[in-house]
Amino acid sequence: MPQVPQTFDALAVRTWCGLALQALGRARAEIDAINVYPVADGDTGTNLYLTVESAATAVEAVFAGHDAMGAVGGTSDAASAGPGRPTLADAVQAMAHGALIGARGNSGTILAQLLRGMAQVLAADSETAHTDGQGLRLALRHAADSAREAVAHPVEGTVLTVASAAADAATGAEDGCGAVARAAYEGACAALAATPGQLAVLRRAGVVDAGGRGLVAVLAALVETFTGEAPGASGAVVHARVDDEAAAGRPDAGECGDGPPAEDGPAFEVIYLLEADDAAVSRLRSRLDGLGESLVVVGGDGLWNVHVHVDDAGAAVEAGVEAGRPYRIRITHFAAGDVHTGGAGRPPREPAQRAVVAVVPGEGLAGLYAEAGATTVLARAGEPPVSGELVDAVRRAHAREVVLLPNDAELRHTAAAAAEQARTEGVRVALIPTRSAVQGIAALAVHEPERRFDEDVVAMTSAAGATRYAEVAVAERQSWTMAGICQAGDVLGLIEDDVAVIGSDVTETAEIILDRMLAAGGEMVTLVLGDEAPESIAAHLESRVRESYLAVDTVVYRGGRQGPLLLIGVE
Repeated sequence: MPQVPQTFDALAVRTWCGLALQALGRARAEIDAINVYPVADGDTGTNLYLTVESAATAVEAVFAGHDAMGAVGGTSDAASAGPGRPTLADAVQAMAHGALIGARGNSGTILAQLLRGMAQVLAADSETAHTDGQGLRLALRHAADSAREAVAHPVEGTVLTVASAAADAATGAEDGCGAVARAAYEGACAALAATPGQLAVLRRAGVVDAGGRGLVAVLAALVETFTGEAPGASGAVVHARVDDEAAAGRPDAGECGDGPPAEDGPAFEVIYLLEADDAAVSRLRSRLDGLGESLVVVGGDGLWNVHVHVDDAGAAVEAGVEAGRPYRIRITHFAAGDVHTGGAGRPPREPAQRAVVAVVPGEGLAGLYAEAGATTVLARAGEPPVSGELVDAVRRAHAREVVLLPNDAELRHTAAAAAEQARTEGVRVALIPTRSAVQGIAALAVHEPERRFDEDVVAMTSAAGATRYAEVAVAERQSWTMAGICQAGDVLGLIEDDVAVIGSDVTETAEIILDRMLAAGGEMVTLVLGDEAPESIAAHLESRVRESYLAVDTVVYRGGRQGPLLLIGVE
């Protein structure tokens, strides 16, 4: 048997993360298949895997950093004592931070808080080191309690129940990390087997809770870390599907927590990282709780991960803007049949045949695109998304075929890299080189999933290409342009990314730009207003089009905090 750690040290953290990632990789498809609560969208296993992958990557980065320092100081073995090996605090804090920034979905966000709760105990600066069995007991208890506190309305029969049972079972275990880990695992297995009796949606589907099943896999990896052996198939191991008759007659979830959600659940899942102080987050929790459900806010020390299911995705993001600085915003539109108990009596959702993934510059457009069925990636000024974020969005779209809309000329290479990565994962991806969000709107307007993929891509590409685009923005600094020298604060009118007008008034500049674009003809004008645009500009431009250009329609959207004051599209 290979040598295994006897105490919870940095190497144990590294080993645990690696084994947990392997365990979730093996169980990923199984967990996805039994995902019916809180939304039957078949991605819990994938979300847990990606969350732990982020945690493991962060831990490896800490070891790599200490390896480098050790090499300089003459110690290159990361497993040895000395400068080449991180402390337990270094490792568990990296694990918790990696999980926090990489958390995906409801269960992934809760798992991130479980790991953070453990890290708070294991890395505590106290006279008593928390590296033995007693420390692990305390860590598991604090993890379960803090995760429950992070959920706005805890429901029994979920991963929270399994985590609490693991902590309870660990309390009476013998000393030694291996014994404590095994007791926690067995307690979790027993609780998992009982989840169908606590949630009617699970009982009707004949499955155990998917998030709890994932936690059991993570705890099995903890056992293997300290014993060198994975838990056997006898005794405590729980199979994913359960006997409906064994669960019959048990109390319904309506007696604990929120109970099963209503049949018509919220339309969107909104997730973002948030930089904010504790007081602002407390207010945010109250506001989001009134907007939707499945609210989980985890983190601390100025960095939070926010997860909520809502009908108004824009309002959920705006609430984050008021609280602090949200970024890495992900908005997912639940497909028909994904809403709460609506999917409980049916087989788990198969991948959709086709989906659209789009990069959008503002919260309002993110909501608009999502309502049209697109999976969105929010791009803020100065914070363009990286290819990994686009790949993640393609995964969230959960489709065999994906049309990718970068909506920015500078993102074309990033989008191409993401498309290539997605293709290696078996997804057929077509990249339409849209250079503006208004071109993306035009492409989305003609999107028909029932058409052949190639025909749909050609139609969307043609619609985007037939849409001329412009924007009105404020110059940040003095610079040379195609229209002359501009000063900081000047109003710039850009057509097809080139400055065409330098002005002092936003509405006047927008009118000049619109007239120039319509001089070449057009049937439809699209206006996307940023938060800083004058209130009267939309009405003024609509009136201008109506009075001066026959048979030209105008549509106006609110883009939110999108960077440019105004986006203009002419089809």
